[in-house]
Amino acid sequence: NRLRLAYYFYVSKVKSKPSPKKVSAGKSKLSPPTMGCDLLVQALEHAGVDTIFAYPGGASMMLHQSLTRSKKIRTILPRHEQGGAFMAEGYARATGKVGVVMATSGPGATNLVTGIADAFMDSVPMVAITGQVGTSAIGTDAFQECDTVGITRSITKHNELVMSAQDLPMVVRQAFYIATTGRPGPTLIDIPKDVLQNEMDWYWPSDDEVRDSLPGYRPNAKGHTKMIKEAARMILAARQPVLYVGGGVLKARAADVLRELAELTQIPVVTTLMARGAFPDSHPLCLGMPGMHGTATAVTAMQKADLLIALGSRFDDRVTGKVSGFAPDAKIIHVDIDPAEQGKVRRPDVPIVGDCRLVIEEMLKAIKDLLQSGETQADVGPWRSRVSGWREQFPLAYDQSEPGAALKPQFCLEKLRDGAPEGTIVVSGVGQHQMWTSQYWNFEEPYTWVNSGGLGTMGFAVPAAIGAKVGRPDKTVWAVDGDGCFQMTAQELVTASLERIPVKIGILNNSYLGMVRQWQEMFYGERYSEVNLSGTLPDFVKWAEAMGCVGIRVDDPQEVESAIDKANSINDRPVVVDFRVAEDEKVFPMVPSGKSNDDILLHHSQDSRREFLK
Repeated sequence: NRLRLAYYFYVSKVKSKPSPKKVSAGKSKLSPPTMGCDLLVQALEHAGVDTIFAYPGGASMMLHQSLTRSKKIRTILPRHEQGGAFMAEGYARATGKVGVVMATSGPGATNLVTGIADAFMDSVPMVAITGQVGTSAIGTDAFQECDTVGITRSITKHNELVMSAQDLPMVVRQAFYIATTGRPGPTLIDIPKDVLQNEMDWYWPSDDEVRDSLPGYRPNAKGHTKMIKEAARMILAARQPVLYVGGGVLKARAADVLRELAELTQIPVVTTLMARGAFPDSHPLCLGMPGMHGTATAVTAMQKADLLIALGSRFDDRVTGKVSGFAPDAKIIHVDIDPAEQGKVRRPDVPIVGDCRLVIEEMLKAIKDLLQSGETQADVGPWRSRVSGWREQFPLAYDQSEPGAALKPQFCLEKLRDGAPEGTIVVSGVGQHQMWTSQYWNFEEPYTWVNSGGLGTMGFAVPAAIGAKVGRPDKTVWAVDGDGCFQMTAQELVTASLERIPVKIGILNNSYLGMVRQWQEMFYGERYSEVNLSGTLPDFVKWAEAMGCVGIRVDDPQEVESAIDKANSINDRPVVVDFRVAEDEKVFPMVPSGKSNDDILLHHSQDSRREFLK
C-alpha cells in the first residue's frame, strides 16, 4: 500500500500538468470555474460524442447528474457493465465513430474488462470512463477501490488516472485522438470522485497541443515509397497471387480502392472473418473466407499461391493453421499500420507500414506507372480458371430435403439472408452460429458484419446489436445467436425494450454449446462434458415476452419464412425468434486445430481431404 501511495503521489504531484497560465490561439477563451463532472461532459460534447452507454455508481454519480443536463448526449442504461461495453463496440463497429462506455469504480470497472479486451483484439475505437475512489483514499483498499489503470494496461492503447480536474480536457482529447489514429483501439480514463467535484477553468486544447503532449506517439500512415514500388513489381510478376484482406482494410475505409486494385490486376480476393463485406461476395474475384471454417476454395488458393498480398491482416492462427505449413511457396507483401505486426507470425518479403487506404492508392499508382512504361503483367488467367474450378466443385453444402428431417441452421440462415432488407447489419455471437453466418450470409457492403473475432467472446451479439442499431437507426439489425451465448447477456433486451431499440434476434437453438460439442465428438471420442444446455429450459419465447419483446418459436422448416417475415414487419420493439435446430449439425469445412491447411476436411469423413485433393 505504501508503494501504491507513493506512485499515486508521484502521478498527482509530478506528472500532472499545471493549469495553463495563458490561452493559446487554438483554445477557446477561459470561462468561469466549472465542476469537473460538468467539464467532462462538456469535453465529451466537444469530442463529438452523441451516445454513452453508462451504468452509475457511487464514484460516478456526479457525472450522471451532469449528463442529465446535456442536450447533445444520449445516455443509455445497460443492465450490466459488460453489456454496456459490447453496446459501445457495436456502435463503433457499425458507424466507424468512437464508442463510449462508462462505469463506476471497483466491480463496475472490472465488469468492463472483457469488453475492453474484445475491442483491443479487434482494433475497435472505444473510450471507457471509470469512476475511482477519492484521491485521499487511493491505496487504502477503500470501498470499491481497484487499480483500474493497472488492470487494463495490457488491453488498452492508453489509459490514465486523472488527479486534477484541470487535466480533464487534455486527457479527453488524448483519449479520443489515440483511440482513432494509427491502429484503432480502446483507451480508458479513470477519474477519482473528488476530481469530478473540484472546480476548474474550462479550456479546449488545439490539435497541435494534443500532438505535442504525446511526443512518443507518432503513427506512420504513409507507406515507404521504395517498398510500395517493389510490391508493385512483385504483383505484376506473380502467376498465382491472392489478395489476403483483413479487418484493417475496413478500419482504413479502403474497400473502394481494394476493389479497384483487384479489378485492375484480376487477382482473387479472400476476406477474413474480420473483413467480411470489404469486398462483395457476389464479385467473380471473391473466394470467400479463409481459415479454420473458411471455404475450401479460399483456404486452398492461399496454400497454392506464389504471392500473398496481405492487407490489414495479422496472420491469425485461425487463418494460417500450422504456421510451418502455411502457404509454403508464397512470397509475402504485408501492409499494416502497426509495425509490431510485421514479422510477428510470418516474415514478409516486402513489409510496408502504413494506412491501408493510402498504401493501396500508392500501390495502384505504382502498378499503373509500370504498365504505362511498358512492363506487362504475368498471365493470371490459368490461375483464375483453376480457382473457379475448385469453387464449382466444392461449394458449401447441407441437406434440408429429407421429409421430416430436423431443421438445419444453414437453412435458417439462408432464409434469413434472403428475407432481410438490403443493407441489413448482421451481428453474431461466438461459436457454430458465427461460422455459419459468415459462410452463408452474402456480404455486399462494408460495415454490415459485426462479430467478436480475436477474443471470441460469448454473449457479444445481443448488446452489440443494440449498439449497432443505436448508431445506425436507419438499418435493420439482425443478431444471430446461439442458445448458450444468448443466455449470457439476454437481460440487455430489457434495455432494448425500454429504450425503443427494435433489434431482431435469431437464436439457432440446438440445446448445446455447439462448437464445444463438435470438438468433443470429433477429437475426444464423443465424451460429452458440460455441453448439454437442456432442450426444455429456458422457454425463450416466454423469456422474450417477459422482457417486453415479441417471441416466436420455429420447429419446422415450413415455418421459417413466415416467422422471418413476421419479425421483419415488427419495428416498434425487439423480436426474438427461437429456431429449434438439429443438435448434431457441424460446421464444415474444417481445418483441425494444430493441423496444416492442407488437412482441411470438407465433411466429417476423414477421407474428405483426399476427395478434395484428387
